[in-house]
Amino acid sequence: MIKRALLSVYDKTNIIPFAKFLISKGVELISTGGTYKLLKEQGISVKEVSEVTNAEEMLDGRVKTLHPIVHGGILAIRSNESHMETLKEREIETIDLVCVNLYPFFEKLGENLPFDEMIEFIDIGGPTMLRSAAKNFNDVVVVSDITDYETVMNEIEQHGQVSFSTKRNLAAKVFNLTSSYDAAVANYLFNEEKVKNPKFLSLSYEKIEDLRYGENPHQAGAIYKSTDKKGMMNNINILNGKPLSYNNIKDMDIAWKVVNEFQETVCCALKHNTPCGVALGDSVEEAYVKAFNCDSVSIFGGIVALNKKVNKVAALEMIKTFLEIVIAPEFDADALEVLKTKKNLRVIQCLTCPTDEIEVVSVDGGILVQDVDKKLYEELKVVTKVAPTPEEMENLIFGMKVAKYVKSNAIVAVKDKMAKGIAGGQVNRIWATVQALDRAQDGVVLASDGFFPFKDSVEEAKKCNIKAIIQPGGSLRDAESIEACDEYGISMVISGTRHFKH
Repeated sequence: MIKRALLSVYDKTNIIPFAKFLISKGVELISTGGTYKLLKEQGISVKEVSEVTNAEEMLDGRVKTLHPIVHGGILAIRSNESHMETLKEREIETIDLVCVNLYPFFEKLGENLPFDEMIEFIDIGGPTMLRSAAKNFNDVVVVSDITDYETVMNEIEQHGQVSFSTKRNLAAKVFNLTSSYDAAVANYLFNEEKVKNPKFLSLSYEKIEDLRYGENPHQAGAIYKSTDKKGMMNNINILNGKPLSYNNIKDMDIAWKVVNEFQETVCCALKHNTPCGVALGDSVEEAYVKAFNCDSVSIFGGIVALNKKVNKVAALEMIKTFLEIVIAPEFDADALEVLKTKKNLRVIQCLTCPTDEIEVVSVDGGILVQDVDKKLYEELKVVTKVAPTPEEMENLIFGMKVAKYVKSNAIVAVKDKMAKGIAGGQVNRIWATVQALDRAQDGVVLASDGFFPFKDSVEEAKKCNIKAIIQPGGSLRDAESIEACDEYGISMVISGTRHFKH
């Protein structure tokens, strides 16, 4: 039976009807600060916490509920005679429902507030009350989520009390919330000090929605967004089409990262998490058409990303083939009208560049963490007798930007700022080289994410009239590959930076 409830909320949405419901059921209300003031203004009978504790708020409101009378009333186990005798001796009454939501630290992270201001949005009393109530959930109903008001009211209305199952679920939600909240605070402080890889990895994500399934229909899936970073998933508008799937989101992530490697107008066509065509153009329509022509077969059923505003001319080209997604920073109104003629085509506006600093990969029983691969090369060192032409060098750099996002072993054959032959995920580099060259047909330069362990890839490049190669170097047999390039009149550039993507 709920006799007394403590209400202290930052977000006051629906708190008035919830408070009125509790009053109607004979529940005595205790409150603090702004919540107390609001309830009083609405004519709701309520006591201020200071009346209960006989201790005024102090330190500009930092200390209000951190008091034995509050936490004793929450934490006492009702079936424990010793606990209840202690409450009686100290004249403490039980608190049977705690309704608290927290200072908006998550939301304030995106406002770039000064450090001293951000610190003031770290809630202390709120999480402490929530954790106390959640620990004693068998005796105390704890409400941390506005959406749970209705559930609590319905159960009290129908059964006179809240079920054990619901109380346990509400308690779980508290610890889920406070762990994520504390993680966001910890990450903020670590980031201010530029600390990498602290002893405990704190992740803070909030569910956007459950997905129909994961990679395959028999796998459950959901999408979460970071509470303490910006990033793509915090900054997209779905302008048309069906809901996004697990695989859609994974593909969007890579395609968007590819196009954000470039300042020039670029289009990336992607299928199964691997670029199948990437091209620069003087306009979005030219970039799209060139990307399409890189691999007009694989793009079918794939997704397209562009780093510039999509116009009607480009949109008219796009609807000529079946695409799952088009993602770009902006769309002209008439372009959007054209794209919407494809009812199921997902049209995504993304309002931010990639922002993540680390990548996290799950392994059984653990996770791997690493910095995001942001450095394209250490230096560009020509190691052959023949140097690439300026145009060839531009194509080499273009190819390496694409190779970063192709599964290793990755080989990209390029001509005219078009990734015409992309091959990766092979267990040896020669297979990837053969496939990339075969797909490219008339590629001019070759980019490799890793070093050449043998000269065989150079020999394949010669067969296909490749004029220049870029690779990170570092093999014990680098000299053999360089000698082969000199023999065939191919220029080779060593970048000093590997881009494996497993």
